[in-house]
Amino acid sequence: MNKVYPLDVTSGYPRGATPLPSSTGEGDNVISIQRIVRAVRRRLGPMAAVFVLTFAAVAIYASQLQPSYTATSRVIVNTRDTKVVDIGAVLSGMPANTGMLDTEAEVLRSRSLIEKVVKRLDLVKNPEFNSSLAKPTETAVRIEQVKSFIKGLLPFGKGEAVAPPPPPGSPEAIEAERNLLDGIIDGVRERIKVNRLGITFIIEINASSGSPKMAATLANTLAEVYLDNQLETKFQATKRAQEWLNERLSVLREELRDAEGKVEAHRASTGLLRSGDVTLTEQTIRDINTELTQAQSEYAAKSARLRNMNEQMRANRGIDTIAEAQNSAAIGNLRSAQTALSARKADVTRRYDVRHPEYQKVMAEEADNARQIDAELQRIASSLEQEVLISRERVSSLQGSLNRAKGELAQNNRAGVEQSALERDAQATRTLFDEFNNRFKETSELEGITDADAVIDSYAPTPDAPSFPNTQLNLILGFMLGLALAGLAGLVMELLDNYMSSPEEVEQVAGVPFIGQIPLLHPAGNFTKAKVKPAEYLIDKPHSGFAEAYRHLRASVMFADIDKAAKTVAVVSSLPSEGKTSMSFCLGRMAAMSGTKTIVIDGDIRLRQLTEVSGVKAEAGLLEYLFGEARLADAVQTDEQTGLHILPLTDRKHTPRDVFGSRAFDALLNMLQQTYDLIIIDTGPILLMAETRVVTSKVDQVVVATRWRKTHRGTLRETMKILRDFHANVAGVVLTFVDLRKRGHHAYTSANYKAYAKYYHDK
Repeated sequence: MNKVYPLDVTSGYPRGATPLPSSTGEGDNVISIQRIVRAVRRRLGPMAAVFVLTFAAVAIYASQLQPSYTATSRVIVNTRDTKVVDIGAVLSGMPANTGMLDTEAEVLRSRSLIEKVVKRLDLVKNPEFNSSLAKPTETAVRIEQVKSFIKGLLPFGKGEAVAPPPPPGSPEAIEAERNLLDGIIDGVRERIKVNRLGITFIIEINASSGSPKMAATLANTLAEVYLDNQLETKFQATKRAQEWLNERLSVLREELRDAEGKVEAHRASTGLLRSGDVTLTEQTIRDINTELTQAQSEYAAKSARLRNMNEQMRANRGIDTIAEAQNSAAIGNLRSAQTALSARKADVTRRYDVRHPEYQKVMAEEADNARQIDAELQRIASSLEQEVLISRERVSSLQGSLNRAKGELAQNNRAGVEQSALERDAQATRTLFDEFNNRFKETSELEGITDADAVIDSYAPTPDAPSFPNTQLNLILGFMLGLALAGLAGLVMELLDNYMSSPEEVEQVAGVPFIGQIPLLHPAGNFTKAKVKPAEYLIDKPHSGFAEAYRHLRASVMFADIDKAAKTVAVVSSLPSEGKTSMSFCLGRMAAMSGTKTIVIDGDIRLRQLTEVSGVKAEAGLLEYLFGEARLADAVQTDEQTGLHILPLTDRKHTPRDVFGSRAFDALLNMLQQTYDLIIIDTGPILLMAETRVVTSKVDQVVVATRWRKTHRGTLRETMKILRDFHANVAGVVLTFVDLRKRGHHAYTSANYKAYAKYYHDK
């Protein structure tokens, strides 16, 4: 049994309206979650294919990767000096800073250390690192065979002799060995990663290899070579320092002997007396200088005190600003008495008049107390002046003694200049000799106690699982890459999608109402059953969604103009295979079944598709009538099932140039309108046939058939431009071959399929 598909029969336009292109709703390219979901559902198949192919490619590639194992050893850079004795090292320890640690990390990957690792492990004879010793894989053998075969086919590839290897010991052989060693060193360096662990002094050595045992051996050997290299560097530096110090000591010893002899000879000849390290005159000057400095300080302090006291007294600033007055007990007593007098004065003033004897007595006592304070200040100033004079005399006396001692020293200095020079030379030579001699002894002792500046924190264990490839990570990346490419593919397909899909798109592009859609009778997945002819299905299933679509279309066409019912209707399409002929025939049958006297005219004079679809056998048709070769009654055929009249086309060899623009065709239309209620003309594709454009200008209404998901927007836009140019009355656009199950992926306002499918059924 064939499936019956329902149809959304609503139209957003009133009869007779001719709206402009809509710019509202989701058809306006507004991004929304619903639109994205519909786009994904539309492109689910290709997107799933892209995802599966990408994920499979990544999985296959990951499975073909050669596994690699990584082992990690740790080295602690020791910045603390371990001193058995207090002796400075020839080569000092490492400073505790980030730059030093980064430098040591680079040293671990240096070519010199890697070369020592290569030689210690004899990696030149290891097939993993020396590709010339590795057994070629089956793929490599096949590639080499193909290359050899191709070279044999080429004229310049024949007769090439392989050069013999150079003899051992020759420059060429040495150069080849060096190049081989350099290549192995570069290969090992690529397998070793060195990095500092956080902000610690620990450096990790990561070594990778196809063999887990070799990976651990590489990491541990490099750590050991690093420590050995530090010790060797220190030993070499110490050895070179000892050799140089020994030579320098021999020279300094002779120089010291000569300098000390000259000092003693000059002292014996000049007779310079000394008390310890200085002469007696120098000791005297030193003592006088000390006393003079002290006396000058006392004189300056007393002079400043006197000057300050005189300035304060002249300025009459009060005894509170004079330090000597503050330290005087007599002035302290007088100030206490003054305070008591002030209290009495305040009391007397409150109790008596200023002319009262008690008040006069208090004022007299206050004046006497002030005179006593001034007298005491004068006495302190006089005493301080005497002290200043005494200090000045003492400074003058000491200065004279110092000048006499300096005269004596000048005489001794003239005799001791040469003596001092000789002593300085001898002392400098002695100091230098002592330093070199001590350093020579220290470096001799350092040979046995030199340690490396790093220790091995942990040796690398043999890894159990490969570190590369990370299958789980690769699959996750493949999954994400597949999703990204699938989304990109879907986006590209959406951007390139230029087909008519929904009523909103039709109205936006065409600028006329959407008046219906014709369901697809055989959607995808139902090809196992025999295909049903649309016209026969219309008769067999009168209550199906397919039949309801034509009922709606008939009403929309006949009453497109509310002021005048349409009698002549032309059904056009932009290009062939858009369902125009089937729609014309089914629309005619539905009108006839509804009681409307209807005739369908086959206007496609090139292909005669309506005549073939209806199955009539006609000896005369439209052209014969227009040419006067037959009567209209002989040309018109009747559909026995519905009573529909059909004006077919016969298979004529000659196709006239202008049939529909003739007066005979105009007369035919006028005559048919007198007899029939509805005249439907099936035309050819309007973009291909000029006569179709003429027909559209002569009928009451034009119905444009557009194939769902097949007709381009530009194609429909061009069709509507032609119809406007010919002043055609367009009733609207009909979408044909609509897959109702997939329509929800494209339409924005249509109801759900399951919501109304129960209203249409077979009978």
